[in-house]
Parts: sequence; structure tokens; C-alpha cells
Amino acid sequence: MKHLSPRITRAGFTLIELLLVIGIIAILASIVIVAINPTKQLGDARDAQRRSDVNTILNAVYQYAIDNNGTLPTCIDTTDRGICLTNDCTGVTSGCNLSALTGTYLVSIPVDPSGATGNDTNYNIQLTASNRVTVSAPEYEQATSLISVTR
Repeated sequence: MKHLSPRITRAGFTLIELLLVIGIIAILASIVIVAINPTKQLGDARDAQRRSDVNTILNAVYQYAIDNNGTLPTCIDTTDRGICLTNDCTGVTSGCNLSALTGTYLVSIPVDPSGATGNDTNYNIQLTASNRVTVSAPEYEQATSLISVTR
């Protein structure tokens, strides 16, 4: 005859063990999130897209000028103008219509990755006093200064 022990064995973990493991996982996860900093990474990615878009617009403007005997699109002057998406620049402060660049020089006018709405691209264009064109992205996030290119 076997003697049964008064102690009953149970399979599983105690509440303290589970809480300890969950606490350790939470601490490790917070360390990883702080180290990776997804907000900064996403801001850097959007700023890189802005730099690329500014260069793309400026290259298209100069290709247009080369093909048109040095003449720039008519809306580019010494006023800092917002670039609009369509012929009608409604809603864009001092809007500049660069739709003449689409098709031949651009597939489409680039739009700021921050989620520009309506007709505004959130990019600006201006002719400097020395007759150079500047395209800028005033909605920059992580950059230390305005994202702009002048040629």
C-alpha cells in the first residue's frame, strides 16, 4: 500500500513568478524603445524625403529652363511662393503653379511627407537677388536648419 503525501503538487507558475517575468520584459522593452527612438527615426526619414523632393523640383526647373532657352516658369520670381499641385493655386499663399513641369520633367509634383493637404505641397520656390533658384521645405522636423537647395 502506497502512502499518499498530504502535499499536492501543482503544475504552473506562481503569481509572483509571472509578475517578475512581466516586469523584466517591460523594463527591457522600454530600454529598447528608448534606444531605437522611433519618433526620431521617422522624422529623419521624412526629412530625407524632403531633401530628395527639393532636389527633384530644382532639377526639373533647371531642365525646363534648359529646354526653353533659359526661361524659368513664369511664377518664379523674388517672392517666396508656395508650390501648388494644380493650375488653380487656391489656398496656397502666393502660389506658384509648376504644372508645366509634370509629364516631361516630373511624373508628379512632390508633396511634403508630413501630409500636405489640399492644393499645397508645403514646398516653396523663390528666385534670389543673384538670379538663382531656391527650393525649400519649411516643414522640416529633425533637421537643425531649413531644408533648402539653391542653384
